[in-house]
Amino acid sequence: MNLLPSLRYLVALNEHRHFGRAAQACHITQPALSNALRALEEEFAAVIVKRDRNYVGFTPEGEIILASAQRMLHEHALLQESLKGDALAPHGPLRIGVVPTAMPVAARFAAMLQARQGGIRPIVLSLSSAELEKGLETLSLDLAMGYIERMDVRSGRLSAMEQYNEHYFLLRRADNPVADGLCIGQPLSWQQAGQFPLCLLTPDMHNRTIVDAALRQAGVHVIPAMETNSILAMALCVVQGKMCGILPGALVGAVRSDRQLEALPLVEPEVRTPIGFIYNSQMRPSRALQVALDLARDAQWLQHASMHSGMLTSLGEGAA
Repeated sequence: MNLLPSLRYLVALNEHRHFGRAAQACHITQPALSNALRALEEEFAAVIVKRDRNYVGFTPEGEIILASAQRMLHEHALLQESLKGDALAPHGPLRIGVVPTAMPVAARFAAMLQARQGGIRPIVLSLSSAELEKGLETLSLDLAMGYIERMDVRSGRLSAMEQYNEHYFLLRRADNPVADGLCIGQPLSWQQAGQFPLCLLTPDMHNRTIVDAALRQAGVHVIPAMETNSILAMALCVVQGKMCGILPGALVGAVRSDRQLEALPLVEPEVRTPIGFIYNSQMRPSRALQVALDLARDAQWLQHASMHSGMLTSLGEGAA
């Protein structure tokens, strides 16, 4: 049997976690996908997929076959690139996973990458840190932008390229009576921030772990007035109500088009969290990924990333 199509179907099923959506992504019918997977099971004399009315997952044997399928498809794509020689310009999709707090910077990176190499089609996905790590290991992601300290870079499987330091602000409505008396641009201690009713990101997000640790270090225990996993929801609740939010600078810069909002830099303690690109260093990079990595090392881009990671001191000066 021709293994490559069946291996692609297997990888698509792992990515979409749904038989119908996997078949649609592969431009085949669901029965055709199911038949191909059964043929694959016959080929390897092993049950690959746990069967039920809906997708359940892979068997232990299936996980082993899936890992091999991901490597084989990756190497097959690289072999095709090599055989076509230098005439082949970088092209095709480049899947970039990003933690939500870094999305404004990653979006600018993707746009700059596409402008530099028109054949590359960036696909930018908002994912948790755990999803980024899994995506890099399974090769469903080419590149990730996230918290370097959170990712498994010490094992040697993943490599990181630091891009900027995430720093934090109290986001408030300019005429919020609860926060009256604060001056625009005046640094605010985390202890002071903990006295306001806060809307915070949900505990499953790594940013919340950082915020909670800073508040504990400042000696305050905070029970949020509201929690959300949506940056938009947080910004809207700050605009509409009497709550404040705590956001990293990149997101504050993204929501400050609304002039009703003000941001105050948080100090005592000084919290700086490194954000960077992470990639699977055990696999040879495609030409598209290599172009992306070269751009990530470019001094002009790094200056651009730093500038847009929090608009630096201009936030405290009321700049847009």
